[in-house]
Amino acid sequence: METLRLEFQPDLKAKILELLSSFSSDELKIVQEDPYFDENKRKLDASLAKVKNGTAECCSLDELDAFLEATISEYEN
Repeated sequence: METLRLEFQPDLKAKILELLSSFSSDELKIVQEDPYFDENKRKLDASLAKVKNGTAECCSLDELDAFLEATISEYEN
């Protein structure tokens, strides 16, 4: 299947859904878009830019493991 993103005026939604409902579920699947897509994309693009320009904060797997162990032990019992 292919995916197509549509942008339309709110008053057209009922007409578009009526047209799309004429197709079977094998032919067409309506997928709700993530309402936070643009915000998440912006955050991820900013993080990627930091990685590319070398300003991202990174840690080794050992450092991550130690951090997670300390965090988990804080909340045990």
